[in-house]
Amino acid sequence: MPKSRVRKTEVYTPPPKRSARKQVSPPWLAPTMVTLMVLGVIWLVIGYITNYAFPGMSAMGGQGGNLLEGFALLVIGLGISTQWR
Repeated sequence: MPKSRVRKTEVYTPPPKRSARKQVSPPWLAPTMVTLMVLGVIWLVIGYITNYAFPGMSAMGGQGGNLLEGFALLVIGLGISTQWR
């Protein structure tokens, strides 16, 4: 059986150094993220339970508009969560 060729190894290059300062999230980010997600879930649950007859919900676009608003709150909270470190 023929011998395999030995590969020449490359010179090791260490990864670039990161800055000494740790990147941390601003203190308002986590509470805002959680608040938006919880509000979105509460908005959807209250709308579902009351069949969108809750005071003020019927004026905000009926079922379709309220679903859009509830999911928008959830998506905004999710978008903010991508910035959390």
